[in-house]
Amino acid sequence: MELEQIIDDIAAGGRSASLLIQNQPTAAIDKALLAMAAYLESEKPRLQEENRKDLDAARAKGLSAAMIDRLTLSDKTIGAMIGGLKEVAALESPVGEIYEERVRPNGLTICKMRVPIGVIGIIYESRPNVTVDAAAICLKSRNAVILRGGSEAFHSNSALCELFSRALSEAGLPAETLQFIPTTDRAAVEMLLKKDEQIDLVIPRGGESLIRMVVEKSRIPVIKHYKGVCHVFISKNADMGKALPIAVNAKVQRPGVCNAMETLLLDSGLDLQKRKDIVGALLDKEVVLFGDDESRKLSGQIREIDEKYLSDEYLDLRLSIITVGGLDGAVAHINKYGSRHTDSIVTESAEEADAFVSRVDTASVMVNASTRFSDGGEYGMGCEIGISTDKLHSRGPMGVGDLTTYKWIVRGNGQIRE
Repeated sequence: MELEQIIDDIAAGGRSASLLIQNQPTAAIDKALLAMAAYLESEKPRLQEENRKDLDAARAKGLSAAMIDRLTLSDKTIGAMIGGLKEVAALESPVGEIYEERVRPNGLTICKMRVPIGVIGIIYESRPNVTVDAAAICLKSRNAVILRGGSEAFHSNSALCELFSRALSEAGLPAETLQFIPTTDRAAVEMLLKKDEQIDLVIPRGGESLIRMVVEKSRIPVIKHYKGVCHVFISKNADMGKALPIAVNAKVQRPGVCNAMETLLLDSGLDLQKRKDIVGALLDKEVVLFGDDESRKLSGQIREIDEKYLSDEYLDLRLSIITVGGLDGAVAHINKYGSRHTDSIVTESAEEADAFVSRVDTASVMVNASTRFSDGGEYGMGCEIGISTDKLHSRGPMGVGDLTTYKWIVRGNGQIRE
């Protein structure tokens, strides 16, 4: 069968399934999610065997350590996927919720009902856990999903989708609720992005070049974030017992992800030795530092920075350090160079924290916490389908409720408009 026909059939199947799944009982949805969790446990050896094929190919291609980390289905990663599925199954479904109800003077009752978006296309790179997270959230919100993973994770994604299809069948749900594009041909993505009559929303997850390509070529609405240029501002009012571990964790714990810190902002009013201590803690973790003139005075190991990197992701153990003039300087820097993803302040001043929260234009604002908490699982969503830096229709980590829209319900008793 030609590729275009395959994409046509997948899109049409997604549309049909979306109309069926929206009326399925919650018990069936949760049964499928828990069945998938059980399959991840029982089929873990086979999943990791398929994953090793992808890892071997990735190493042969010379992919970075950060990319290989994202690609790996470790015991911990699979355990997190199982936990996420169970959490999503335990969530209340937002579908069918009635809100903003009002009665008009003519007796009409008007309200909004929360409903699924319909068919969601997910285009993503590297991380096979996205396959399970995306499918789980789409299923819980009663959307059909079409998955197109990157070629580097093809064997892992194929195996995961096969298991999820079995879980759907076991629960008596339409098979086309989850579909996987069974090719690494890039032409399939462009074909998919033209199916605006069948697909309601596209969410790309991956590098900036992938996301920009999707935005440029899609006829379908797109929710995206181009990159995660996340900041931590350590104020002169910071408690160093909090500031040091937050700065290290935000950069070092997992540097290759979008919520890792890329720029550390140090308050010029912070004691000089405290600033040196922060720099030393990062150097001890083998972080390569780039700084402005003032920051380079803190250590001879800090290299000169090029301004163009202040708007870029490193996604590894490199970090920009900028010295700023208090809260005003930090806010101005973040709003100029940030990506509206996640930014944090470390301070013991409630007034300063409140001002930072209100003035920084970002999807997630942290106070005395690592940027690494910007994550659907950490926010209690079970897992996430992505992190949006858009302002319409969703912002920040996207969970079950973010894959719904609404319809107006008007109930009358024979009223006519005069």
